[in-house]
Amino acid sequence: MHRSPPTPRRRGRPPADGAAQRDTRAALVRAGTELLTEQGFVSTGIDRLLKGLGVPKGSFYHYFESKEAFGYAVIDNYRAYFARKLDRWLLDETLAPLARLAAFVADAKAGMARYEFRRGCLVGNLGQELGATHDGFRDRLEATLGDWRNRLATCLEAARAAGEIAPEADCRRLADYFWVGWEGAVLRAKLVRSNAPIDLFAEMFFAGLPR
Repeated sequence: MHRSPPTPRRRGRPPADGAAQRDTRAALVRAGTELLTEQGFVSTGIDRLLKGLGVPKGSFYHYFESKEAFGYAVIDNYRAYFARKLDRWLLDETLAPLARLAAFVADAKAGMARYEFRRGCLVGNLGQELGATHDGFRDRLEATLGDWRNRLATCLEAARAAGEIAPEADCRRLADYFWVGWEGAVLRAKLVRSNAPIDLFAEMFFAGLPR
């Protein structure tokens, strides 16, 4: 019985298996997140990313309509990752509320040192590079910072209820203030390759809380 030869797969076409496609897309987003915490969006080459994962260049635009869409996916992934990190520390009821925030700071400092200060905050990096020129990125980045503010405000409200900070403390404004200072401290830590800027910011933030 004559059998027709299998139809060759078109070059660059992703596998038909839906699970494999999802895995490859997730791997691209994870790798992109790592790269964008170290370097700018514009300078991140798609070729380098694809080569590192062994993904044909033609497949990239199957998973993402554009490099911009890829950037959005990376931001969304980072937002979800950082939300989990914040919840792990800020919702830890085995610690007093302000101790939870201090534990988050300590964990972040350990992460900075572990990567030898090459990686910073993806939101801060992209905000500096694209926030003033690209509405789509600006909106996503601002929404992410708003989410972080809300999570920290909840922790500070618990600190207020526990008597750790003054009853009249405006927890949302304090949370906004924290993230404004935090992004600057992380940027400076990358610049000087030391956690000293983060230590200084954290010390001044805690000392300045209304008691």
